[in-house]
Amino acid sequence: MQSLPRTVKSHRPGSLRGRPSSSAPWQARLRHDAASAVAYAHKKRFLYLMLVPAVAYFVVFHYIPIYGVIIAFKDFNFSKGIVGSPWIGMENFRYMFGLGDFWEVFVNSLSISLLRLAIGFPFPILFALLLNEMRGRTYQKITQTIIYFPYFISWVVIGGILVMFLSPSWGVFNDFIKSLGGKPVFFLAERKYFKPIVVLSDIWKNAGWGSIIYIAAIAGINPELYDAATIDGARRMQMIRFITLPSIASVIVIMLILRIGQIMNNGFEQIFILQNASNLSYSEVFETYTYRIGLVGGRFSFGTTVGLFTSSIGFLLLLAANRAAAAMGQESIW
Repeated sequence: MQSLPRTVKSHRPGSLRGRPSSSAPWQARLRHDAASAVAYAHKKRFLYLMLVPAVAYFVVFHYIPIYGVIIAFKDFNFSKGIVGSPWIGMENFRYMFGLGDFWEVFVNSLSISLLRLAIGFPFPILFALLLNEMRGRTYQKITQTIIYFPYFISWVVIGGILVMFLSPSWGVFNDFIKSLGGKPVFFLAERKYFKPIVVLSDIWKNAGWGSIIYIAAIAGINPELYDAATIDGARRMQMIRFITLPSIASVIVIMLILRIGQIMNNGFEQIFILQNASNLSYSEVFETYTYRIGLVGGRFSFGTTVGLFTSSIGFLLLLAANRAAAAMGQESIW
């Protein structure tokens, strides 16, 4: 007589190996998730170890100092400390908005940032497209090295070179002007020259390095798209317009959003080095203003107030730019 097939023993919902089912107690799921996290962290322990210095940097220099922001709402006194200093609420902000030179600094900071955004932002994209179109591998590597190199030069060195080259007494440009019979020009002391010098020197220093992320995005484009376009008879400019730029559009939008969030930041080193007594009225930006008022002048509460104001404006602009990108159907940060 043929034997009946052996009945498979059913398992209860929580008895299978792996993640506990949704009907299992939350304590069991929590223990399972914790064990999985520990196992994954142990497996990737060397990667997490490499992450420790970066995390420590942000914690020590970016998160812990946030506690000191409260002195913007206090009349800070060294002898009393942050906690013991008297609370004055929004008095520092009312005083700041009432200053005439504050609005002058605001206009200077905004104008330089907008010029950098309008003129400087497209240059890394342009460099990436040009490098991608180079056929000679060796020539491409040499060109990349040349345009990356200025990023590693300190602003102190670059500023010294600019001051020497543009000097009305012994500068190269003024020597050329005088050889043509013209009068020497103090470029760094005239309003119409200062901002273009700042923007162009910033592009020269940072545009090459900024192109790296776009080069990486271009490298991720499927080569078959270019092959198909070549078969269809597309020219190089058409490939750039219809393949390359649309493929990296999401990266461009994200970088633009981040740049808009930093629109109130112009950097301290470049502006401070190129400043002098003659151009202070149109070269003073929030970074140098905070330095002069907060550190040199010893008004730490007021300096913190100015810094908190610029950070708040940047944060609001970041939110607005991200919302606008998402509304237009583009890639957004979150």
